[in-house]
Order: sequence, then C-alpha cells, then structure tokens
Amino acid sequence: MKCGKCSEVLVVQRRCRQIRLQCTGCRREYQIHEVAADLDPQTEAELERYTCIIYD
Repeated sequence: MKCGKCSEVLVVQRRCRQIRLQCTGCRREYQIHEVAADLDPQTEAELERYTCIIYD
C-alpha cells in the first residue's frame, strides 16, 4: 500500500495497544480507519493476523 502524501510504501506498525500504518518515506502514520477504504489485499492479509484492532 502507498502513502497518500509521498507515495512510498506503508508498513504495519504494531505497538503495545495500537496498530498503525507508517510510511517508510515521510514517516507519517495513519490510523486504520483513515485508509480502510484503500487497503490492498496484501495489507488486509497482514491486518487479519491481529484478533482485535482498536480505533483510538
């Protein structure tokens, strides 16, 4: 999946109580609900590994 700001790759960042997508270029972080409509199959498959994603 690509960053909406700079078009670099977004990676899933799992933290203690959060899951975010972070750009490898500009380092911007996205909450899941911000990019949910644009998720690609590969990112969706990675997010499916988590049993619960809390929107904060």
